[in-house]
Amino acid sequence: MARGGINKALVQKARSALLARGLNPSIDAVRVELGNTGSKTTISRYLQELEAADPRPQSDPTRLSDELTGFVGQLMKRLLEESNAVLAEERTSHEQRVAALNKQIEGLEDELKKAQQETASRDAALVSQAEELKTSQSSLQTELNRNARISQSCSDLEVRIQEKDELVRSLEEKHAHARDALEHYRTAIKEQREQDQRRHETQLQQSQHELLQLQQTLMVRQDEQSRLIRDNERLLGEARQNNKLLHQAQDSLRRLEGDLGVANMAAARAEGAKEMLQEHLVLARREAEAANAHVIQLQAATAELTQQLAEAKQAMSLSESPEPADEGETDARSDAQRS
Repeated sequence: MARGGINKALVQKARSALLARGLNPSIDAVRVELGNTGSKTTISRYLQELEAADPRPQSDPTRLSDELTGFVGQLMKRLLEESNAVLAEERTSHEQRVAALNKQIEGLEDELKKAQQETASRDAALVSQAEELKTSQSSLQTELNRNARISQSCSDLEVRIQEKDELVRSLEEKHAHARDALEHYRTAIKEQREQDQRRHETQLQQSQHELLQLQQTLMVRQDEQSRLIRDNERLLGEARQNNKLLHQAQDSLRRLEGDLGVANMAAARAEGAKEMLQEHLVLARREAEAANAHVIQLQAATAELTQQLAEAKQAMSLSESPEPADEGETDARSDAQRS
């Protein structure tokens, strides 16, 4: 018994509509045409009754003419040959691409090894330059310490020279005072003599006693003058000795200044070497960073090529797997059996 709402007339109407559209009136197609209602068993029974009552011949693949069957077979054979040729060409092209990729991977691996060797050599150069920089810094520190000692010696010597200058200045002042006193004394003696001469001329008869006193006074003054002359000579000797000491101190100062100039030149050379080594170190670090970046790029390219190679191998394995040859014919036979 059919379910409510499904009868032979509705099934016949749905079958006719499918045939009018050029579709195969199968059970599922009729049920869809009916709005997905009705039992498949009932629809199959009604379809069998309608096909038995339909005078038109049923569609059967075996009813095709031999000529059309041969043409279809030749067409299928040609299609298979062309598809096999295309598949062979694709396989050849794929193998060539795989070989090219393998060659490219080998080249990239060689470049990676070279880059790693360059990186190792540059690291060794950086270590050597760092050692040289350390040695230069040690030499520079030694020169700076020596320069500091020389500067301290120069400062001490300058203090001593200042003290000697003060002593010489004091002696020169004493010598000037002595010269002034001697000059003043000579002037006074000259004036006194002139006065005595005038007095002697005016008072010749009355100056015998005074002349004796004056002679005694003159003798005393002459003794004082001799003593002052001896003091002056002694002061001159001390001044010459101080001048000699001053010249010796100036010679020592010039020698120390020469040593200081040599030390400054050595410090300047060490500073220049330090700056040059620092520049070499900066350049080496930049080259190492560039090499590391290049290595990273090569690693990324190698990973990408490895992934592409894996995908190509997977595609090649899929293309080499056996494919169903007569899939279309099998589907046609299945549809015919369902009908």
